[in-house]
Amino acid sequence: MLTSLVNLLVLANFVLGVVPAAIQVETVIGPEFPGKYKHPASFTELTNGDLYLSYYGGGGEYEDESKVWGMRKAKDAAAWTTPVVIADTPFLGEGNPVVWQAPDGVVWLFYVQRYGDTWSSSRILAKISKDAAQTWSDSLVLAFEPGMMVRSRPILLNDGDYLLGVYHETGADREIVGARTSSLFLRYSPKTHQWTPTTRIYSRQGNLQPTPVQITDDYLISYSRRGGGYEPVTDGWLVRAESRDGGRTWSRGKDSKFPNPNAATDFIKLKNGHLLLVFNDSMNERDPLTVAVSTDNDTTYPHRINLAEGKLDFAYPVALQASDGLIHVVYTANERSTVYHAVFDEKVVIESGR
Repeated sequence: MLTSLVNLLVLANFVLGVVPAAIQVETVIGPEFPGKYKHPASFTELTNGDLYLSYYGGGGEYEDESKVWGMRKAKDAAAWTTPVVIADTPFLGEGNPVVWQAPDGVVWLFYVQRYGDTWSSSRILAKISKDAAQTWSDSLVLAFEPGMMVRSRPILLNDGDYLLGVYHETGADREIVGARTSSLFLRYSPKTHQWTPTTRIYSRQGNLQPTPVQITDDYLISYSRRGGGYEPVTDGWLVRAESRDGGRTWSRGKDSKFPNPNAATDFIKLKNGHLLLVFNDSMNERDPLTVAVSTDNDTTYPHRINLAEGKLDFAYPVALQASDGLIHVVYTANERSTVYHAVFDEKVVIESGR
């Protein structure tokens, strides 16, 4: 019944014109599958055209029996497969999976493992698959420092290295992201198989979950979620930082012009060089979920549409541009119990946006 209600709400958005009809939205998975909590979702397009998605789930955010699940939508298939467990450690809770297929065909699964009562006790682990996410390797630890976490997909740099956005979360309060929480990146060399940390991004309220884009060989931009709590504020903004040496060192984070309700964002570069930012266009609510496009390398974002809006706390978007040029965004809603998948062409934003 609840799943049907959610689908009716999505349909109502189309009828009311809240979501442009050219945006296709489907429910990937909802409360009908065991374990209410399904959050956050990450996905990748595989070489064969399949979409592969992962999320962590269980009874709640801090459930010690939470697991990382994987599911697939085969190319041209009408439905997603039933989720299967792809990472589960006895007596420890998993979190924040990130899935990404590298240029050499290896599929990476990055995820968080929590050792205490808060995320500031976490470490980052990874697995790889060499058969298109059918089977997975044993785990390896990428970051041993307590408080290290991951949320965003890596990007391929112009020199062939991978850049993975990670963050160091501080504090012992589950409702406050500490002011010393910082973003950074792990740089991977496919030649040496070594991960090297960059400098850290510090900011006024703390920041986390960085999403980088490379503009030139030397110049990169990153947007991060702000720190702080969840009470109403008038100064909550996405945090913007820059690198001028290919992503090795980063500037201090500064408040951007985009509001942020202490929620994740995503930021990608499209094949035509345009930049696409998906964010909650509000300081205090995870609603609406907005897509903005820049055609002038992050100077302005005149093209915007709301991808989703209502009272379903739309959050944790992950975006990619598929091989056919269409843009895909997955996000969670309905108290983190439902994963949605939206598909649209950039021209919808350019031509229909406000």
